[in-house]
Amino acid sequence: MSQDNASPDLVDHLAGLEAGSATHTLRHARAKVVEATQGSYAGLFDPALPGLTLPERLLVALYAARLTPSAELAAHYRARLQQAGAEPKLVQAVAEGDAEATAAASGRLGAMLAFTRKLIERPVEGDAAALRALPAAGLSTPEVVTLAQLIAFLSYQVRLVAGLKAMKALAGREIPPAPAFVAAAPVPASVAGAVIQRHGFTNEVLDWKAWLDVVALERATPEQIAVLEESHPKAKVSDYYLFLVHQPEILRQRSTAFNAIMYAPGGMPRAERELASTVVSRLNGCVYCASVHAQRFEQLAKRNDAIVQVFEDPRTAGTSAREQAISAFSIALTERPDRVGADDLVPLRQAGIGEAEILDLVHSIAIFAWANRLMLNLGEPVFPAPAR
Repeated sequence: MSQDNASPDLVDHLAGLEAGSATHTLRHARAKVVEATQGSYAGLFDPALPGLTLPERLLVALYAARLTPSAELAAHYRARLQQAGAEPKLVQAVAEGDAEATAAASGRLGAMLAFTRKLIERPVEGDAAALRALPAAGLSTPEVVTLAQLIAFLSYQVRLVAGLKAMKALAGREIPPAPAFVAAAPVPASVAGAVIQRHGFTNEVLDWKAWLDVVALERATPEQIAVLEESHPKAKVSDYYLFLVHQPEILRQRSTAFNAIMYAPGGMPRAERELASTVVSRLNGCVYCASVHAQRFEQLAKRNDAIVQVFEDPRTAGTSAREQAISAFSIALTERPDRVGADDLVPLRQAGIGEAEILDLVHSIAIFAWANRLMLNLGEPVFPAPAR
C-alpha cells in the first residue's frame, strides 16, 4: 500500500498552522503523533487500499464531517470527491444530509452511511445488529474494519483540528486572574483499590468480545503478526486487536498515534491524560474504555476520588482547579468541537496548565473520540463472573 506522508500535512493546513508559528512548533514537537495522524489519513484514503472504493470512503468522510459538524473537513472531502469524479448529485445529497437520496443510492452505500450516522451522532447506540447490517449489505469483514476505522479517525481528526485552532487563537493572549476554586459537591468516598460502580460504569477489569470474526493467529500473515506485536503487549490475545488487524497498516498507524499520545514523556502528567480519557469515555458511554483508564488513573495517581466523581457526574468532576478545567475542556471538545475556541482554554491556563500540556490534553480527548467509537460499535464489554 502506498502512503504519501511527504505531502503537506492536512491537519496543519486545516488548522491554519504556519511553519515557524508557536502552535505549529509545539505540535511538531510530538513528531510521532503528527506522522501517525498524517499516515492514518494517507492510508485510509490510499486509492490502492483494497475493498471499499476511494469514492465510497470519501462519501463517508464527507457525511461524517457534515454530521459532526466540521466545515473545514467537509469542504476538504467534498473537493476530493470532485477530483475523484464522483457523481455530483450524490455528492450534493450526502453534503446536505438527504437521507432518502443517500440511502437510495445503493443498498451498500446506504448501509455504510447509516452506520456512519450512528457512530458520529450516538456511538453508544451501536449494537451487534447495526454492525451485522454491513455484512448483510455485502461488506466483507476487512471492509467493515476499514469503514469503522475511517469513521472513528474522522471523529479524532475533527477534534484535533478544532483543538489546534483554539490553541492558535489563544497564543499570545493575556490570561485573566483565576477565579476562586470551588470544590465539587462531595460524593461517597471509595477506598483506594476498591471496586467502584456508578451508573453502569466501573473500574473493574473487563474483557471485550468482537461481534464479527477475528483473525486467527495461526492464519495471520507475517505483517499482521508484526503489527500485533507493535501495537500492545497483549494484542495477540485481544479480540479488539485481532479484529482490527484485518487491516494491518491502518491498525499500525492508529496504534502508533495512540501509544505516542498516551505514553510519551513530558508534557501533561500521564495521570491527567488518563483522567481526560475517562471523562470522554464516560460521556460517550464506553464502559470498557472507562474501566481501563480509570484503573490507569488510579495506578498513576494512587487515588480514585476523581474517578468516583467522573462516574457520578463528569460535568462537576475534579478535586482541584486543574482537574475541573481538564474535565470541562474534555466535555467541550467532545460534545461541541465546531464551537470550541480560545475561551474554552482560558480555565486551563488559569489552573496553571501550560501550552505543551494543553496539546497533550487535546490529543488525549481526540484519540478517545476514535477509541470509543471502535469499542462501542465493534463488540461489547464482558464483565467478570459474579463471585459464588
